Amino acid sequence: MRRVLEDEQYQVSILQEGKDAFATVKSMIPDLLILDLKLGDMSGQEVLKQIKSDTTTADIPVIVYTAAVLEAEEVSRSIESQPKFYNDVHLLRKPFELTALLDKVEELLENPGHV
Repeated sequence: MRRVLEDEQYQVSILQEGKDAFATVKSMIPDLLILDLKLGDMSGQEVLKQIKSDTTTADIPVIVYTAAVLEAEEVSRSIESQPKFYNDVHLLRKPFELTALLDKVEELLENPGHV
Protein backbone atom coordinates (compact mmCIF):
# COMPACT_ATOMS: atom_id res chain seq x y z
CA MET A 1 0.00 0.00 0.00
CA ARG A 2 2.79 2.40 0.92
CA ARG A 3 4.65 1.81 -2.34
CA VAL A 4 1.53 2.32 -4.43
CA LEU A 5 0.74 5.61 -2.68
CA GLU A 6 4.32 6.83 -2.95
CA ASP A 7 4.37 5.89 -6.65
CA GLU A 8 1.43 8.29 -7.03
CA GLN A 9 3.54 11.02 -5.35
CA TYR A 10 1.77 10.96 -1.99
CA GLN A 11 3.87 11.57 1.10
CA VAL A 12 3.32 8.60 3.42
CA SER A 13 4.06 8.20 7.12
CA ILE A 14 3.47 4.86 8.79
CA LEU A 15 2.85 4.24 12.46
CA GLN A 16 3.37 0.78 13.89
CA GLU A 17 1.76 1.37 17.28
CA GLY A 18 -1.84 2.39 17.92
CA LYS A 19 -1.07 3.85 21.34
CA ASP A 20 0.98 6.68 19.80
CA ALA A 21 -1.27 7.20 16.78
CA PHE A 22 -3.52 9.94 18.16
CA ALA A 23 -0.65 12.06 19.51
CA THR A 24 1.23 11.71 16.23
CA VAL A 25 -1.82 12.54 14.13
CA LYS A 26 -2.55 15.56 16.32
CA SER A 27 1.00 16.86 15.95
CA MET A 28 1.21 16.20 12.17
CA ILE A 29 -2.38 17.02 11.07
CA PRO A 30 -2.23 14.94 7.89
CA ASP A 31 -4.46 15.62 4.87
CA LEU A 32 -5.79 12.07 5.12
CA LEU A 33 -5.50 9.10 7.46
CA ILE A 34 -5.68 5.45 6.40
CA LEU A 35 -6.41 3.37 9.47
CA ASP A 36 -6.33 -0.40 9.88
CA LEU A 37 -8.78 -1.48 12.57
CA LYS A 38 -6.51 -4.36 13.56
CA LEU A 39 -3.70 -2.80 15.54
CA GLY A 40 -1.52 -4.91 17.77
CA ASP A 41 -1.61 -2.83 20.91
CA MET A 42 -4.97 -1.07 20.78
CA SER A 43 -8.21 -1.00 18.83
CA GLY A 44 -8.28 0.98 15.61
CA GLN A 45 -11.84 1.92 16.56
CA GLU A 46 -10.48 3.58 19.71
CA VAL A 47 -7.95 5.55 17.66
CA LEU A 48 -10.76 6.61 15.33
CA LYS A 49 -12.88 7.79 18.28
CA GLN A 50 -9.95 9.79 19.68
CA ILE A 51 -9.35 11.46 16.33
CA LYS A 52 -13.01 12.32 15.76
CA SER A 53 -13.48 13.52 19.37
CA ASP A 54 -10.76 16.17 19.21
CA THR A 55 -11.51 19.48 17.51
CA THR A 56 -7.96 19.65 16.12
CA THR A 57 -8.24 16.33 14.28
CA ALA A 58 -12.00 15.81 13.81
CA ASP A 59 -12.05 17.10 10.23
CA ILE A 60 -9.28 14.84 8.94
CA PRO A 61 -10.78 12.41 6.41
CA VAL A 62 -10.21 8.79 7.42
CA ILE A 63 -10.24 5.64 5.32
CA VAL A 64 -10.77 2.71 7.64
CA TYR A 65 -10.02 -0.78 6.43
CA THR A 66 -10.44 -4.24 7.88
CA ALA A 67 -11.02 -7.85 6.96
CA ALA A 68 -12.96 -8.51 10.17
CA VAL A 69 -16.64 -8.73 9.27
CA LEU A 70 -17.92 -7.88 12.75
CA GLU A 71 -15.62 -4.87 13.11
CA ALA A 72 -16.60 -3.63 9.67
CA GLU A 73 -20.29 -3.92 10.54
CA GLU A 74 -19.74 -2.11 13.85
CA VAL A 75 -17.92 0.77 12.17
CA SER A 76 -20.54 0.93 9.44
CA ARG A 77 -23.32 1.14 12.06
CA SER A 78 -21.39 3.84 13.94
CA ILE A 79 -20.99 5.91 10.78
CA GLU A 80 -24.69 5.54 9.94
CA SER A 81 -25.93 6.27 13.46
CA GLN A 82 -23.61 9.23 14.12
CA PRO A 83 -22.87 10.82 10.73
CA LYS A 84 -21.83 14.18 12.21
CA PHE A 85 -19.37 12.57 14.63
CA TYR A 86 -17.97 10.20 12.00
CA ASN A 87 -17.79 12.95 9.40
CA ASP A 88 -15.59 11.97 6.45
CA VAL A 89 -14.97 8.38 7.61
CA HIS A 90 -15.00 5.84 4.78
CA LEU A 91 -14.88 2.07 5.16
CA LEU A 92 -13.02 -0.30 2.84
CA ARG A 93 -13.40 -4.02 3.46
CA LYS A 94 -10.49 -6.35 2.76
CA PRO A 95 -9.72 -7.68 0.33
CA PHE A 96 -9.87 -4.57 -1.81
CA GLU A 97 -8.11 -3.59 -4.98
CA LEU A 98 -5.39 -1.00 -4.54
CA THR A 99 -7.03 0.95 -7.36
CA ALA A 100 -10.15 1.30 -5.16
CA LEU A 101 -7.97 2.72 -2.39
CA LEU A 102 -6.25 5.11 -4.79
CA ASP A 103 -9.59 6.24 -6.19
CA LYS A 104 -10.88 6.98 -2.67
CA VAL A 105 -7.67 8.79 -1.68
CA GLU A 106 -7.82 10.94 -4.80
CA GLU A 107 -11.51 11.67 -4.28
CA LEU A 108 -11.02 12.73 -0.67
CA LEU A 109 -7.98 14.89 -1.31
CA GLU A 110 -9.49 16.60 -4.36
CA ASN A 111 -12.85 17.29 -2.71
CA PRO A 112 -12.20 17.87 0.99
CA GLY A 113 -15.40 18.00 3.01
CA HIS A 114 -17.62 17.18 0.03
CA VAL A 115 -17.55 13.39 -0.01
